[in-house]
Amino acid sequence: MNPELVLVVGDMFVPQRSPDIDEQFKSILIPNKLQHVLSLGNIGSRESYDWLKSLSNDFHTVKGDYDEDTNIPEKKVVQIGEFKIGMIHGHQVLPWGDIDALTNVQRELGCDILLSGHTHQIGIKAKDKKFYINPGSISGAFSHLIADPSPSFVLMVLQGEEARAYLYILNDKNQKFELTTVEFIKGGDDYKVVKEEENEEEEEENEDDKKEKKDEEKIEEKKENNNEENKEEENKEEKNEIKEE
Repeated sequence: MNPELVLVVGDMFVPQRSPDIDEQFKSILIPNKLQHVLSLGNIGSRESYDWLKSLSNDFHTVKGDYDEDTNIPEKKVVQIGEFKIGMIHGHQVLPWGDIDALTNVQRELGCDILLSGHTHQIGIKAKDKKFYINPGSISGAFSHLIADPSPSFVLMVLQGEEARAYLYILNDKNQKFELTTVEFIKGGDDYKVVKEEENEEEEEENEDDKKEKKDEEKIEEKKENNNEENKEEENKEEKNEIKEE
């Protein structure tokens, strides 16, 4: 069974509360690399909506408290592989972000993973063999709960009954984003935070891939230069032959 790559975003608010998404995040989120995009509402403009939708052929969203389109559902359930994933913006749940209140929504939807936003704060929790993920605000848009939240989003890799969630957060826009990786299984008691060394190994593998690509580009460039030099030599020889004649 092939792994499914799922982007989870919330409370984008571009351009109403934030001019754009940070370039560090945009460089990661490339069209045709993701199988699914799940948005928890409050996207912002039509351009922002179209950009999110362009990232995958399978796009789903729910209605945020600032969304005016009445055709957007308040709640939604999406089946991805073995996982039943529930979606809700989160403003409907009081107290906001409360795990006990969210448990009621999870039971109603009958999902393995419940995605919710509204708090603009990234996080993951486990309760009663179910998992609760909040991607925060991908643009770092301000909210009534927190004035200056850090931009964040979640990437999930689902394969069979196993899940790995990558929590991206940009605490300082002048520095590289921070990455926390967690693993869990469907119906598991809790999630496991992957050690930093394992994350570093993955980053090293990515760096090796980049280096290999650069080496290949250099080889191709050298070949092109050699071909051009050979052509120049051939042209010189032809000119010399013409002169001799």
